[in-house]
Amino acid sequence: MSKAVPQLIVGQLAFPESPRWHNGALWFSDFYTQQVQRLGPDGSCETVTTVPGQPSGLGWLPDGRLLVVSMKDRRLLRLDGATLSEVADLSSLAPFHCNDMVVDAKGRAYIGNFGFDFLARAEPRATTLILVTPDGRPSVVADELMFPNGCIITPDGGTLIVAESYAARLTAFDITDDGSLRGRRTWAALPGSSPDGICLDAENAVWLASPASREVLRVREGGEVTHRVPMPGQPVACMLGGAQRRTLYILSGKVMVTPEQSCEMRTGTIHAMPVEVAGAGRP
Repeated sequence: MSKAVPQLIVGQLAFPESPRWHNGALWFSDFYTQQVQRLGPDGSCETVTTVPGQPSGLGWLPDGRLLVVSMKDRRLLRLDGATLSEVADLSSLAPFHCNDMVVDAKGRAYIGNFGFDFLARAEPRATTLILVTPDGRPSVVADELMFPNGCIITPDGGTLIVAESYAARLTAFDITDDGSLRGRRTWAALPGSSPDGICLDAENAVWLASPASREVLRVREGGEVTHRVPMPGQPVACMLGGAQRRTLYILSGKVMVTPEQSCEMRTGTIHAMPVEVAGAGRP
């Protein structure tokens, strides 16, 4: 069990998600303010861009340009200077809102989606994981996933792990040369949890946020839980960053009835705690 206690570093956010450590700063999407933000070393947040369709997953192309998932209109966008351009329309492949994403070293983006109207409490349905190639071609590379959410790619680029929030498990695939996926397997079954945002460390263990159980877990392949960190709110994502990537950033948010309520209540937070094993892989 971890003895470290997460410390609050940022409050008054609407609903922070999809954290990324990039160029010495923590980047994240604040869903309901429609902003992609960057948290600098001095603790101040800067708005990088505004996404009217609600931003979620973030990643970078090999040339350094930012990719961002636009949730509600189910598009992948690219930030060119100060302008957002469409890379791909995913609406024909994603049944409902798109969510998290991981981008590999070649600029290929793997994007999840809800699969059903989560906010309206519709019956959960299995859905797809979508690949978008650098030239903007989308295709389905996996199906029958229960709310595919956070995704990570191992340092060798050979394995993708996706959190299935409504199946309480992490699922792994081998990544082929053309970016397609094969060798599907359960990486860790985690009854009682709801894996959301995830990140990988240098010992090939996964940190995951579990909003249903209000905790953050560190898990090894096979399901061994090495650390269990209770949180005061509902953690929805985590990311290893900071000096030597030995700081775990934990983002929490409360799902309100409407986005307007989230913007008014501002219950979203970012906590941070030191860890012994550095971050690895992507994102």
